[in-house]
Amino acid sequence: MGFFNNTVNPYVQLQYINCIIMHCRGTACCALTVINKMKLTVVSIKIMFILLVLSAVSCVQGSKLRIIYTGSLQGQLEPCGCSPKSDFGGIARIAEYLAVHEEELSPYILIDAGNFSGEDTPQGKLKTEAMLKFLSSKKFDAVGYSAKEQVLKDDYFDLKLKEYEVPFVSRLSGYKRSVLLSRNGFDINVSADPEETATGKLNILLTDITVSDANDLQGWDVIVTSSGEETEGPLTSAETVIAAAYPKGKKIGILTLNKDDRGRINYKHRWQPTGNDILETDVSRTILDDYDSKVAVLMKEMDKPPPGTTYTGVDECTACHQPFLKQWENTRHASAFASLEEVGKVSDPECIACHVVGFRQTGGFFSIGTTPGLANVQCESCHGIGRKHLTDYSPMNSVTEMTCLKCHTEENSPEFDYPVYLEKIKH
Repeated sequence: MGFFNNTVNPYVQLQYINCIIMHCRGTACCALTVINKMKLTVVSIKIMFILLVLSAVSCVQGSKLRIIYTGSLQGQLEPCGCSPKSDFGGIARIAEYLAVHEEELSPYILIDAGNFSGEDTPQGKLKTEAMLKFLSSKKFDAVGYSAKEQVLKDDYFDLKLKEYEVPFVSRLSGYKRSVLLSRNGFDINVSADPEETATGKLNILLTDITVSDANDLQGWDVIVTSSGEETEGPLTSAETVIAAAYPKGKKIGILTLNKDDRGRINYKHRWQPTGNDILETDVSRTILDDYDSKVAVLMKEMDKPPPGTTYTGVDECTACHQPFLKQWENTRHASAFASLEEVGKVSDPECIACHVVGFRQTGGFFSIGTTPGLANVQCESCHGIGRKHLTDYSPMNSVTEMTCLKCHTEENSPEFDYPVYLEKIKH
């Protein structure tokens, strides 16, 4: 019986004495009863001890916390999908990954370092609202209020925060500077104020300063920045882990902290890419579908440009340039608008601009219903407005690399190589 050999409950001893005095005739039976009770008591104590030991071991071994972080989302609700190499990111993929892996990730805190908003435009505000829905629905524990958020007027967030519960932290008046959390044995202070560390807590700073500038800050256990820098992983400065959130949600940061029985903490970090291998469900796309619907309404409300005073369309060009038409029809430019139809983005102004002729310009494309002749990337997309050329045969613009870079950006077309791509459309 080991540790428990000499352990007898005094209450059992008293029962034994009373049994001898009051029940002499049943001595043998009484003694057996007491012995059985003693055995049960010892077994109970052993079980309790084992449970306490297991609990203590579990506490030591289970002192783990994951800090799951994003930042610098920059209003990018989803990738454009123009190239497989840049097909990463999107709030639907982030939401889906967190939902599917909830159990294996727990216990965790979920934070965003800020700079999540879109631009201060009608469409940009719709993006910001979608981001707020996302942050609220996934129950982020803390969200930084950074530079891109401050571009929007103060009353914008005042109104939206009545609809969506988002735990902002900011040094600005009207917002909390810090939030206090407790998770799996970790007491946590998440703050936006570089001066507001808390004694005896795991201190996490949300900021938008650069990693280099973060090196100068003292007293923080973890600093997460939304500076927009792309790094291979966190840096360590003194006893501080400095992590730059991967821009546009292309990777989720997962920082795992392990605390030993002496309270010492070590960490491991990994990036979780948000590629198209993360299957989006109808549930995770709900916010995006709502955004697309609102953008479509916004498109209808836009002022229609004055009718054809400039752009002529490919049909006018073919009267003299028939051979060139045949060559163009075999390029991806000729089906550029169809690629938007395939992904449901025919009403998204930001997508339309590089898939039609003269969008938002006088006499340019307005909608597929009103200006179907200006859909796709046509002659005038690259060579410039052609109406004057029809009357006096004045030279059209030559195609240069800068012509292509208006749409073939690093983000949308990371494999763009001007000489190679020029050969595909040369005529």
